Amino acid sequence: MPETQPAPLFERLAIIGIGLLGSSLAHAVRKTGAVGSLALADAAPDVVRQAEKLGLGDVYFTDPAEAVSGADLVILCVPVGASGAVAEAISRNLHPGTLVSDVGSVKDAVHKAVSPHMPDGVHFIGGHPVAGTEQSGPHAGFAELFEQRWCILTPSDGTDPHHLARLRAFWERLGSDVDIMDTKHHDLVLAITSHVPHLIAYNIVGTAADLESITRSEVMKFSAGGFRDFTRIAASDPTMWRDVFLNNKDAVLEMLARFNEDLISLQRAIRWNDGDALFDLFTRTRTIRRGIIEAGQETAEPDFGRQHGAVAGDSD
Repeated sequence: MPETQPAPLFERLAIIGIGLLGSSLAHAVRKTGAVGSLALADAAPDVVRQAEKLGLGDVYFTDPAEAVSGADLVILCVPVGASGAVAEAISRNLHPGTLVSDVGSVKDAVHKAVSPHMPDGVHFIGGHPVAGTEQSGPHAGFAELFEQRWCILTPSDGTDPHHLARLRAFWERLGSDVDIMDTKHHDLVLAITSHVPHLIAYNIVGTAADLESITRSEVMKFSAGGFRDFTRIAASDPTMWRDVFLNNKDAVLEMLARFNEDLISLQRAIRWNDGDALFDLFTRTRTIRRGIIEAGQETAEPDFGRQHGAVAGDSD
């Protein structure tokens, strides 16, 4: 006999924004039976039509306020810069007892933008599934995106433990490992593990584009693994990353300052033929890479664990 799915954790989920994460959430809750019914909303009518054609939800809207009516869980899957405006737009239709969350990779700014618009009896708990690809749009989503990936929850002081436990159970149902962080700590950690690496990737690819005209196509022609993977990261959604850097500027600037100091030290070691310093750095970073593999966040396979032709990567 086929296995029966456990009971839904929420009666009705409204997903606002049907990009990579929103569509992947739709696939994942369908696969796991985490919710009873699913409402999807996106401001772009063509995106809504694509989602409906793919059969991602039960009902579809271009007005987010209509989508959240009757929902006991709402997840904002919009660029972090739009979170406050969307929260204000849906506030009139949020019912007491509703749990609101998000998927943004910046948490302190989102908390400050969303929380003032939450009516009495509505609970906001920030969320960040640390998963993604460089692809975007309803067609990019897949149910397994969150499996064996971290989801960080950032409750405010005074958050009801019951609601936090429900949201944790939801993400665990989708296959995620869940951790709890303070918003500012989250933003500092993600600045160095995700935001600054993306900024460096954008910068290196931009520099290469400038060199392309000088080197007569040799940069692109001889792109090896390192540069190729920078281009993969730099292909991520520009609106999302613009908002990330503008809304996490303090942490990003602090990490950039530290990075620049380390880069100057590396420059000095090369200039003065300090092979020991270079060897020590490369040994230390190799150990970190092995630690990431041992933590299950990557594989030891060549090509960064990706099969040729497969789509993979981190969004944030």
